[in-house]
Amino acid sequence: MDVLFPQVCGICGKLSGNSLCKKCEILLERQSKFEIYENDSLENYFHEHLYFFKYDGIIRKIILNYKFNDKAYLYRTISNFLIKNKEFCEKVKSYDIIMPVPISKKRFKERGYNQSLLIAKYIAQNLKIDLENNCLYKHKNIIEQSKLNKEDRIENIKGVYSIKNEEKIKNKKILLVDDIYTTGSTIDACSKILIMAGVEKVYFVCIATGMDK
Repeated sequence: MDVLFPQVCGICGKLSGNSLCKKCEILLERQSKFEIYENDSLENYFHEHLYFFKYDGIIRKIILNYKFNDKAYLYRTISNFLIKNKEFCEKVKSYDIIMPVPISKKRFKERGYNQSLLIAKYIAQNLKIDLENNCLYKHKNIIEQSKLNKEDRIENIKGVYSIKNEEKIKNKKILLVDDIYTTGSTIDACSKILIMAGVEKVYFVCIATGMDK
């Protein structure tokens, strides 16, 4: 497939075997700062939040193209950048399972892919961690969180996730994967239902955060 359809850098379009050329990798490195935010709030259910970028500049453009402009191939560009970070790779080895934040069936049909699943699967394959995509479900389609304010997001996300196959995740350390962290309402809703299902701890990694830490 690479012979017929050679990989190109997702940012500049030049031929690149890992979908990210050296020049654009350096560009991302200048904007990236891998951070680990330990949550000590009793109001939240996740233990740690890992992220690489602030949600602005070139990374904002990449994420918007990836999610809304039918450019699923950008998962390779993003994922290859993430797994080159040694600190992140070492952190991943301490988790039992990697799991994407799910999207509804309706959203999947519209978009054609779950952007978080593509990244989670790539990380799992390259860093040798178990992927689980058959436990956490989004059973209700809702207004896109990006269109709402903080208060409305919290109400919008209530009761939309469910758990199946609890025995697969009980007493496990789970790394949830999503693209953007803003108010935290989505990740907290997912984390809450996972903890209630018997998960030991929930960790969370995203590409970019829109919140000041």
